[in-house]
Amino acid sequence: MSLRLFLPALLGALLLAGCSDQPAVPAAQPEGAPILWELANAQGEVEGWLFGTIHALPDGVEWRSNVLDEAVAEADVLAVEVASLDDGVALGELFTRLAFDDPPGPLAARVDPALADQYQALLTRAKVRRSHFDAMETWAAALTLAQVAQQAKSENGVDRALIRDFGTREIIEFEGAETQLRIFDDLPETEQRDLLNAVIGETEDYEQDIGRMARMWQTGDEKQLSELTGEGILADPELYEALLAGRNRAWAAQLENLLSADPKPFVAVGAAHMFGDDGLPALMEARGYTVRRIQ
Repeated sequence: MSLRLFLPALLGALLLAGCSDQPAVPAAQPEGAPILWELANAQGEVEGWLFGTIHALPDGVEWRSNVLDEAVAEADVLAVEVASLDDGVALGELFTRLAFDDPPGPLAARVDPALADQYQALLTRAKVRRSHFDAMETWAAALTLAQVAQQAKSENGVDRALIRDFGTREIIEFEGAETQLRIFDDLPETEQRDLLNAVIGETEDYEQDIGRMARMWQTGDEKQLSELTGEGILADPELYEALLAGRNRAWAAQLENLLSADPKPFVAVGAAHMFGDDGLPALMEARGYTVRRIQ
């Protein structure tokens, strides 16, 4: 489950044509709302908001609320991981440039033999030959296969919707597309293979538990969402540091700079970045801000 919570923001622009043609899954509308925090200074003045997003959702998931809409309207600037999510051509070119420059041999040889059947099932779903991924670096094949496995749609991603909501207001990137992809590209090969095998290993969960994680997020189930940040790929200490904890520390420093200025930021990044001692709320509390859940 944790991999779905952690899919990178720009993943939807990187998939192969025809890889995500699964039928839409009707979404129930449970009670509750996604978690929104406000950030206040020592004087109790609200200076910004934190909102953990999901980068892909099934059709029909309702996540807006009056509280959220009011915060978005009051904010002066939107801070996201990547702002250019709708520029599929540029993102695709960037992915190609990074993904094919140092392939380490047939992908099948990089897959855990115990996962061979699940790997073949993903290839069948992707409608590509076994050799198609051989020219890709391991991280790139892992991200592409993750897109094949998921039935949620990146066009329903919350980040994209909020970027559209902000219109002509300022939008700031914590990372940007190239920086985000290079985080994966710079992983040691052993960690890239851990990522690949985690993607393949979670395939059955994708099929058996469609929508469960979206409901956790949609209802603001903080306990269960927090537990997910220690599972799957994030249970690997090296991947946890490279893909979550280290990035959160960098974002917290950037956010503190934003909060020192007058414009109020609305921070919308993947929900996995919001929980635990290394989550953005905890890091901002450690920097002297009061962080309060308001929905």
